[in-house]
Amino acid sequence: MRAMRVHDASGRFQLDTIARPALLCPTDVLVNVKASGVVPNLRNVMSNYGERAYLTVPDLPAIYGLDAAGVVAEVGERVTGIAPGDRVYINPGRSCGTCHACRMGETINCEAFTFQGYFGFGPKSKQIYEQYPYGGFSEFATAPADGLVKLPEQVSFEQAARFGYLGTAYSGLRKAGVGAGRTVLISGASGTLGLGAVQIARAMSATKILCVARNEALLKRVQALDPQRIRTFSYGTGSLADWARAETGGLGVDSVVDAIGPGASHQITLDCIASLRRGGKLVEIGAMSDPMPVNLHQLMCAQVSLLGSLWFSVAEGQDLADMAAAGTLDLSVLEHHRYSLEQANEALANAEKRAGGFVNVVIVQ
Repeated sequence: MRAMRVHDASGRFQLDTIARPALLCPTDVLVNVKASGVVPNLRNVMSNYGERAYLTVPDLPAIYGLDAAGVVAEVGERVTGIAPGDRVYINPGRSCGTCHACRMGETINCEAFTFQGYFGFGPKSKQIYEQYPYGGFSEFATAPADGLVKLPEQVSFEQAARFGYLGTAYSGLRKAGVGAGRTVLISGASGTLGLGAVQIARAMSATKILCVARNEALLKRVQALDPQRIRTFSYGTGSLADWARAETGGLGVDSVVDAIGPGASHQITLDCIASLRRGGKLVEIGAMSDPMPVNLHQLMCAQVSLLGSLWFSVAEGQDLADMAAAGTLDLSVLEHHRYSLEQANEALANAEKRAGGFVNVVIVQ
């Protein structure tokens, strides 16, 4: 098969012809990849080999590609419920299955948790890479059958290649308790992760969705999605906390989903915390990495909770697929920038422009 592989720390992809994967485990499947998402941060991950490594990355040459969707080509002899011809999304979250967290049913907290086609969270991720070395930038990829989300016809492969962001947002919104009668503030609402959170909050029947970002033009597009429920605020134009309280009758929001990424100032997150009502929750999904001074006594007295939320389960991915099939989750707003497998380098350069959440850079085959 053809695969775009990285051979050195430059992060440049090279088209190689390698052996088509064989099913080594009876509970695995082989997927003919039709689309794969392109993560804007991918080059930063790929450059962290050797002394600069802060994540566990696959050995070179490596096949990247985090969010892959396609058609099942072959199934292991012990696979049930999945058959050749099924349209699927490969949830790339891999766990060992036997550590304490896995035995407790908390696979995302596994000490070897790894994103197939991206990076891992510890040295034990090397073992996961040996089992599942194929990312989405290849014609075929193996995956465990219990790591697949079945796709309805209403979800295109290009839309499914966005599920990593959508699933991360959905899991965070669930932890935040978003639903009917609740208000939620989404920070970074015009970005790839934040826009997904906006659309899913709508699907979850949030009563009011306060959207915060800097780009006023993109914010106007976000508000146009649902003018009745969505309110927008351009950060830096005044007090975020005062605005949020004015929009909620002086109470503050029930929850914040913080989708701003590394490099953003911690002051944005502190302002989001100040926007919460008593008993409110902030769920961090964007990986803001600026060290943040927090007054824990103040949070205790107000019973405010700060939570971190990493990735999402296969079950949550299936929820998204079912919501899209029912028409409650609208994925039609995505503008797909399609590239062939051979154009992986150009695709990554496009993704790195970070043109906003409406743009979906995807490799199609």
